[in-house]
Amino acid sequence: MQDPNSAGVDVTRVLVTGVRGKTGKPLAELLVARRGVEVRGGSSDPSTVGIEGVRPTAFSWDEASGWAAATDGVDAIFVVRPDRADAPELIGALLAGTSPRTRVVLLSDKDGDHPGPDHPGCAGWAPRAERTVRDSGRPWTILRPGWFMQVLTDPRFYRDQIADTGELPFPSGGAAVAWIDARDIAAVAERALLEDGHAGRTYQISGPEALSLPRTAELLSAAAGRPVIHRDVTIDEAVAGSEGFERELSTLTFERVRAGSFAEVTDTVERVTGRPARTLRTFLSDAAPALRRAGR
Repeated sequence: MQDPNSAGVDVTRVLVTGVRGKTGKPLAELLVARRGVEVRGGSSDPSTVGIEGVRPTAFSWDEASGWAAATDGVDAIFVVRPDRADAPELIGALLAGTSPRTRVVLLSDKDGDHPGPDHPGCAGWAPRAERTVRDSGRPWTILRPGWFMQVLTDPRFYRDQIADTGELPFPSGGAAVAWIDARDIAAVAERALLEDGHAGRTYQISGPEALSLPRTAELLSAAAGRPVIHRDVTIDEAVAGSEGFERELSTLTFERVRAGSFAEVTDTVERVTGRPARTLRTFLSDAAPALRRAGR
């Protein structure tokens, strides 16, 4: 597969699983802007895919019968690792139905060598998911991003707590986080899906600076136009209301935060895309209207 911007090349077909997600949406928007790229937006409910230029495509990890149609004729596939106990098996089954020439870009997570939740049948869960991709026989690239900046402005995560209480309840234990904008992850994924030189690479992706949570709260205060403080809650408080595999995975993630696993700063975004990763200040400046609307 060549660069689709080159003259006289055939259409490059790319399937983006989880196209409405934090990384999937900006990735799809980048891909449709490239000449000669056909984008299939995978979603369990294709009617909700409203990204201009993207072909809504039925894709669900719970409906394996639909995978063949979703992957038929694709040259590349962006796989968002499902955070569920059977992820390694699901990813393996999906890729087995693709052409051996299909480029595969897996969205994993930071420190992908961690063993995974202490859940029945989940020993080595995260490494097994990545190993499934490496052993698939397809040209592969693995992305290991840190914490998304978008969790701070998403009502499903921290936005409403920040807006309603002026608090960011996050169990950091004093460790820093090198927040990464999902749009920068998408930019790295775009290059890996379309261009040569990325096969066999595992990319650790972070923002340009490691910030303490109190400093993160200061930047949130400036963007929201009202005081925001960091409250260093316990991990049990942070995962309250979840259960089973989800609770165990979240617990492990916060334990890794406290161990400093998400503080590492890399230059991957700049090396791959040619421009530096966005700072949290820049991200929050763009997101300020949403933060302020939430606080009314």
